[in-house]
Amino acid sequence: MSAKNVNGSGCKKPSSAATNLIAGGVAGMVEAMACHPLDTIKVRMQLSRRARAPGVKRRGFLSTGREIITRETPLALYKGLGAVMTGIVPKMAIRFTSYEWYKQMLADKTTGVVTGQAIFCAGLAAGITEAIAVVTPMEVIKIRLQAQYHSMADPLDVPKYRNAAHALYTVVKEEGLGALYRGVSLTALRQGSNQAVNFSAYTQFKSFLQRVQPTYHDKELPSYQTMFIGLISGAMGPLSNAPIDTIKTRLQKTPGQPGETAVSRVTAIARDMFKQEGSRAFYKGVTPRIMRVAPGQAVTFTVYEYLRAKLEDSKVPLVSGQYEE
Repeated sequence: MSAKNVNGSGCKKPSSAATNLIAGGVAGMVEAMACHPLDTIKVRMQLSRRARAPGVKRRGFLSTGREIITRETPLALYKGLGAVMTGIVPKMAIRFTSYEWYKQMLADKTTGVVTGQAIFCAGLAAGITEAIAVVTPMEVIKIRLQAQYHSMADPLDVPKYRNAAHALYTVVKEEGLGALYRGVSLTALRQGSNQAVNFSAYTQFKSFLQRVQPTYHDKELPSYQTMFIGLISGAMGPLSNAPIDTIKTRLQKTPGQPGETAVSRVTAIARDMFKQEGSRAFYKGVTPRIMRVAPGQAVTFTVYEYLRAKLEDSKVPLVSGQYEE
């Protein structure tokens, strides 16, 4: 099937919500389990204030990971995984289902052709949709758990948030339901730009490979090719919006102050970061973020494409709708 046309050959039906739920959910769970330690290191680097102390050397990716393991045991690298796993199934289902829906809506009604601009807008809209529906509350809970410095091997070292469910309960009880959507605008901007770049790059690479390999013009690419282009496209998003992600992480870590607006908090965080830590502070954690997101997207696209094809070829009644890609 063509990467840029929603009218596929062979009377193939589109992926249903159930297909996207299963394929996207499993892909997301595999990706989360494989890459979550890198996300924990990224969050710790973004929250680090070491640059404020004169003469103190910046802590890098490896030293941050080593310190977490030494002080808090290797299990600490998986702090916040429960919150991620809880939200990953609906997140991936929403991402792929909404992307396909937006893409069909923006496609040419006669030819079914989807332009590069339409793919970018569909990815942008899908990212914003998942940010509002799932990602923002999940990120708030995840970051609160990841930001805690405590040893998971010491039963007497009791943190404020014991697990994802307890963190959710505590945050809502102490700060109100609105606290779960702290930083929603930045999260939507990050997710939207991520998926716009991600889907655009992935589609362009996929279209190019299908064009130079006539054998795969109307078929799925081999898994190793899907993984490769997913890896490259996944690295582009973090490079394009690293400052947004760093400010968002600091915003979601701490409770808001009475009378303080979201705009004033974002402005204050950005101003303090620049004055006290310099412009490089906005790119803290970009290395582990790329190392987490890029292979994560490679895993996600590969597993998703494989499972979707298997589900669509099976006799299980999961596929329905108009004919499409």
